[in-house]
Amino acid sequence: MSTPVRFRLKLEGTEELRAVRLRRRMNHPWESQLFFYLGQLCPVAIETAPRWRLRWKGVDLGVSYATNQRVSRMLLDGLVPSLTLTIPIFVGGLVLAVFVALICAYLRDTVVDRFFVVFSVALMSINYLVWIVGGQYLLGYRLGWFPVWGYESWRYLLLPVLIGIVRGLGADIRFYRTVMLDEMYRDYVRTAEAKGVSRAGILFRHVLKNAMVPIVTTTVIAIPFLYTGSLLLESFFGIPGLGYLGVNAINSSDVDVVRALVLIGSILYVLANLLTDVCYALVDPRVRLR
Repeated sequence: MSTPVRFRLKLEGTEELRAVRLRRRMNHPWESQLFFYLGQLCPVAIETAPRWRLRWKGVDLGVSYATNQRVSRMLLDGLVPSLTLTIPIFVGGLVLAVFVALICAYLRDTVVDRFFVVFSVALMSINYLVWIVGGQYLLGYRLGWFPVWGYESWRYLLLPVLIGIVRGLGADIRFYRTVMLDEMYRDYVRTAEAKGVSRAGILFRHVLKNAMVPIVTTTVIAIPFLYTGSLLLESFFGIPGLGYLGVNAINSSDVDVVRALVLIGSILYVLANLLTDVCYALVDPRVRLR
């Protein structure tokens, strides 16, 4: 059976293999390994000599089996490429989807609204890999508009960002359009129309404000996934981000790297859920924090 240590040393039953297993506590029971890992995560250590005291040591995420580098350094090196890819996709997709959803709500039951409904369903029906391979072949190889591999300048991010935005646009338009139309049929909208308020005024002054609750929910929950980057985009375009790092770590059975990515992603997801509840109080006057 393949193990991280065997992958690192390419050895079978040697003294070096047993020494590394002992140093990494892989021969210990699972509870001993668990407490050892929790001790690594604890930022302070207890010293007993010459007297009892607490010493700050920082969080230790371990050492990569494959590269023998500190996992924390590898995560820091991959964080910037991931964020430069995922933040433009996140912001651009959100702004564009909300804008199109507002147009659909303003022109509901018209040709424009039906066109965007069909358009969003068509975008959702195309597989992510088709977008990536088709975009690389057509826009990169055939037309030569964009580079398709590497991370040397901002030009290398244009095509993956464009593909990421287009790929997620269909589902976002459908969701935000449904939210906007649900609000457009509320009683307060009919009251505002009876008072002579224009449709644009109703849409931007009242509907958008009340539709912020589900929008905030989906937006804040998506923030932790910016940290891990896009596995497929980074792998196909050769961007050295956290998604690319995670794929390589899984392929090489690099346990410490995978464990660190899962741990930090889980913590960010929990914090995002808490932040969502706090944001409810900001966008919904019916909610109060106590």
